[in-house]
Parts: sequence; C-alpha cells; structure tokens
Amino acid sequence: MIEFRLAGHVTPNFHQGLIAYRERTVAVACTRDSAVLALAEPRTIDFVDGAVESGPLTFVDAPELMAVLATLLPKSRVLTPSELNGPFDATAWPHISSNDIRYWRPGTLGEALFNYWD
Repeated sequence: MIEFRLAGHVTPNFHQGLIAYRERTVAVACTRDSAVLALAEPRTIDFVDGAVESGPLTFVDAPELMAVLATLLPKSRVLTPSELNGPFDATAWPHISSNDIRYWRPGTLGEALFNYWD
C-alpha cells in the first residue's frame, strides 16, 4: 500500500487506497456507504479543500489483484470493469437515492456507485 486517501467532504463518495501493482499504481476505490470495491486509475483528492478531480472513474482490470481483495475482504463486493461500465439498474441498488438518480442520471453502474455528486 502506498497511501490512503480518505474523502472527508461531501464529494467524492468514495475513499481510495493506492497500491503499487506491477508497473503501475492502482486505486482501490471503496464506497462510503457500502462494502463495494473497484480498481481504478488513481484520482487526486485534496484533503483540505475537497475533490480536485471529478467525473467518472476509469476502471482497470487486474484479475489477480481483484481475487486477492475478494479473499482478504470477504464481506466486500469487488466489481469488474465490465460490471462498472455496464448499465445502471436502480432496482439492484436501492440504497442509492432516487433523487440523486433522477438529478444526476448515471449512465453506468460505476457512475452511480463512485461519484462526485453533492
């Protein structure tokens, strides 16, 4: 683990743990309100002023790392890039506010779960 980036403001709605993995650095993104994890390109978060970057995350595929996370964190759900880049079904994720869904209109599951909505 290189560093933890805890989001302490309204946005983003996820935390990151940066891991040096093979020849790159990968962010393990974890939603604040559920045990859902994703692997993504690291994002810049300013701990004092809030989010520096915003917009959809770029999810990455690292099956071996995902398998390790699933083993180490059995109560978490590690989603694949194909799941995250796929369509969002609000009925499958009832904890996401219907008001947010109507206002922000996420196009993918990843946008709905990992976002910079206020």
